[in-house]
Order: sequence, then C-alpha cells, then structure tokens
Amino acid sequence: MTKADLIEEVSRVVEMTRKESEVIVETIFDSIVKSLRSGDKIEIRGFGSFRTRQRQARVGRNPKSGDRVEVPAKRIPFFKPSKELRDIVNGLSSTRGPSSAGAAPAMPESFSGAPQA
Repeated sequence: MTKADLIEEVSRVVEMTRKESEVIVETIFDSIVKSLRSGDKIEIRGFGSFRTRQRQARVGRNPKSGDRVEVPAKRIPFFKPSKELRDIVNGLSSTRGPSSAGAAPAMPESFSGAPQA
C-alpha cells in the first residue's frame, strides 16, 4: 500500500474529499516524524510503537573498492508491532480463552478481516 492508497482508503471510509484525507494522513505522518526527531516514543495501542535507536560508529567497507569507510554513529527509527498486530498478521485469533484475565478485545471485522461473533 502506498501513501496515495492510504489517502484514498481514508477518503472512502470517512466519506471526505481526497484533499481533506490527504491533510489528515500528512498530519499524522508529520506528527510521528516530529516526535521521533525530538526523541519521544509514539505508542499506538493495538498497533505498535515507534522510537529511535542509537547505532554506534563502526568501520564498514565500500563494496565496490573494498576500502575501509568510517560510518558515524546515528539514530535510526524503529517500529515494534503490538502482540495484537502480530497475531492478526499471522492469522491467529486476537481473542483468548475465557480463562485468560484481561483478554484483548476482538478486532473489528474491517481491521482483522475475520467475521465477528
């Protein structure tokens, strides 16, 4: 799915114009980027979390010439999916048995693709 596809989907589901949907999607992405740049963690329950990780400086190699190259330390964005998202992607049930206290609620049919009981 591309950003344009996402904008179209938001436009269709929320019944807004494509331009209004584009503003919504861009605002969400800009907010995530702004938070990551300032070092904040973004947590979206039932979906996952975004944060940055620090990579140490290292010595790499130029694949073409084989020369050693100093690669500086840097921060990289990192996404960790929630257990619910992992289960849905792997086709596992998002609900647990009745003996499980604090079981996660079932995902809506439009999200999980599975019929709701």
